[in-house]
Amino acid sequence: MKKFLILVLFGLYLAPVQAQTKSYTLSLEQAIVLAQDSSYASVNARREMTRALKKKWETTATGLPQINGSVSYNNNIKQSVTLIPGEITGGAPGSFTPVVFGTEQNATAQATLEQLIFDGSYLVGLQAAKTFSDFSKNAYDKTQIEVEKSVVNAYGSALMAQALVSVFDNNYKTLKKSYEELAIVYANGLTELESLEQLEITLLEVKGYLDNAQRSQSLAFNLLRATLGLPLEAELNLTDDLSTLVLRASEEFDPEINVDLQKQIDVRIAENFTEQRRLEWLLERSRALPTFSAFLNYSTQAFNNDFTFTDNNQQWFQSSVLGVRMQVPIFSSGLRSARSSQAKIAWDQAKTEFTQTKQATQIAFENALSDFNLSKDNYSNAQRSVNLAERVAEKNQIKFDQGIASSFDLYQAQAQFYRAQQNYYTSLLALLNAKTVLETFINPPTF
Repeated sequence: MKKFLILVLFGLYLAPVQAQTKSYTLSLEQAIVLAQDSSYASVNARREMTRALKKKWETTATGLPQINGSVSYNNNIKQSVTLIPGEITGGAPGSFTPVVFGTEQNATAQATLEQLIFDGSYLVGLQAAKTFSDFSKNAYDKTQIEVEKSVVNAYGSALMAQALVSVFDNNYKTLKKSYEELAIVYANGLTELESLEQLEITLLEVKGYLDNAQRSQSLAFNLLRATLGLPLEAELNLTDDLSTLVLRASEEFDPEINVDLQKQIDVRIAENFTEQRRLEWLLERSRALPTFSAFLNYSTQAFNNDFTFTDNNQQWFQSSVLGVRMQVPIFSSGLRSARSSQAKIAWDQAKTEFTQTKQATQIAFENALSDFNLSKDNYSNAQRSVNLAERVAEKNQIKFDQGIASSFDLYQAQAQFYRAQQNYYTSLLALLNAKTVLETFINPPTF
C-alpha cells in the first residue's frame, strides 16, 4: 500500500511537468510556417504593421470632424470690484463708487464642432501615411524572408549535428571494438605496444569528436527552438533528412537567369524610403499655403449667488457661434525655406541610395548564384572525397590486420576519413543555405 501511494504521489508530481513540455514533430516546411507565425521577429513585425495601419487612420482622422466638449464651474470666493463714476449713483462729481458685477457662482457647458476645409500638409500627410503603411508591409515581408533563412540554417545545423553524433558514435564503437581486440592480441605478444597506443590515440580523438558533436547538437537544437519562438524545454522531432533536403536543393539553375529588381524586397523598401523623403519635401513646401477651417460652437451658462445649478427652475442662457477661420503664413525669416531645402537634399540622398540599393541587389544576386554553384561543386567533391577516404581507411585496416601497414599509416587513413565526414556534412548545410538565399532572389516571396 505504501509503494502504491508513493507511485501515485510521484505521478501527481510529474503530471504538471509533463503537461508543460510540449512535443513538436516538424519537417523543414512546417518549421518555416511555424516560425513565420510564432517567432519573436515575426510577432513584432506583425505588430509594427498593425501600428502602421493605426497611424494611417490617425492621419486620416485629423481631417474629419472633431467635436470637443467642456463643463466648467466657477465660485468667485472674492469677487472683483469695479469703480464707476459717482454721478451715476447720485454721488458728488469726480467721485467713484465701487460696484461688484456678476454673481458669486456660475456654470458653463459648451460643445465645439471643428472641420478642416483645406490644409496642404494634411493632403501630403494622407499620402505619407499610405507610403508608411506600404513600408511596414515590405518590412514585414523582409522579416519573414530573414526568418525563413534563419530556420533553414538552424534546422539544417540541427540535422547536421544529429548526423555527426550518429557517425562519430558509430566510429567510436567500431574503433573501441578494434582496440579491445588488439589489446588481446598484444596481451598474447603478437603485436607491438606502439600499435596499441597508436590505436588508443585515434580512439581518444574520435571520442573528442563525439563529445563535441553532442554538445553542438544540444546547442543547435536550442538555437532552432529560439528561432521557432518555442520554449527551450520543448521537445523537437525533425522528420526531414539532411541528405534528402540537399538532393532537393541541388537542382540546376539557368546560369543566364536574371532577376526583376523591382520585386526584390530591399529595392522595394528603398523605393518606399525615397517616396517618404519626397513627401517630406512636399510637406515642407505645403506649409507656405493657407489653411481653412470651420467651427460651430454651442454653449449654455447659468449664474447665481448660490449653488442651484441642479435645480429644475435654474435659468440657463444659450449662445451659439458659426465661423470660418483662415490662417495665412506671411513671414518666417527663412525658416520654411531652410526646412524645404533640407528636405530636398534628403530626397536627393534617398534617390542616390535607391540607385545604390538596386546595384547592390544585382551584385548580391550574382554572388548568391556563384555561391550556390560553388557550394554544389564543393558538395560533389566532398561526397567523392568521403567515399574515397572510406575505401582508403578500409584498405589500410585490412593491411594493418595482415601486418603490411603500420599503425601510423592506419591512423592517418582513419583521421583523413573522419575529416572527410565532417567536410561532407558541412558541405551539405552550405549547399542548403546557398539554395535558400538564391531562391529569395529568383522567387521573392510575398506574405
